[in-house]
Amino acid sequence: MQSIEDNILLKVQKAGRGNVFFPSDFAGYGEAKSVAKALERMVKAGQLLRIAHGIYYYPKIDKELGLGVLYPSLETIAQSIAERDKAKIAPTGIYALNKLGLSTQVPMNIVYLTDGSPRKVKVAGGRGILFKHTVPKNLAFQNELAMLITFALKELKQENVTQEHLDKIKSILQNESKDKLMADASLMPSWIKSIVMKSYE
Repeated sequence: MQSIEDNILLKVQKAGRGNVFFPSDFAGYGEAKSVAKALERMVKAGQLLRIAHGIYYYPKIDKELGLGVLYPSLETIAQSIAERDKAKIAPTGIYALNKLGLSTQVPMNIVYLTDGSPRKVKVAGGRGILFKHTVPKNLAFQNELAMLITFALKELKQENVTQEHLDKIKSILQNESKDKLMADASLMPSWIKSIVMKSYE
């Protein structure tokens, strides 16, 4: 008879290195306490890494450059949490600015708006993910780029938008269909809609 650890190991190996897991992924393998203890033993044995409370990682290891363990990005962890909770998330704040290349500042904590539970996840290394509950309208975007531009510019504020920012947005939008982007126009504040429209002129 296979142990809980054997079953967990088979499942994570099948998924492949670089994947994030939660105890709930192994709910069918035994009682919650037994699964938690099995995961603890696997962390001690170096088979899995615990990257945050209740979040485990089957480590991807770089052998070519000798970099060792390649940790998942905060974005990967956030997406995994959203998938588990069947929640929608949208990057906001400095993170949205950085993702678009409108800021070189790399935030220690990244902020997402969500229709799921508000929470803060502390990740190994002192970094963190903050999920802020929001109204459905903020998550109704069909186009990811429209959403990113909206939240990045909201963070920047209208009075702080420079010509450099406008030029960057224009270059980003060159490869994006105007129709696709403007399908979300009703979700943008009027000043952001105006910036997007002018970028296509």
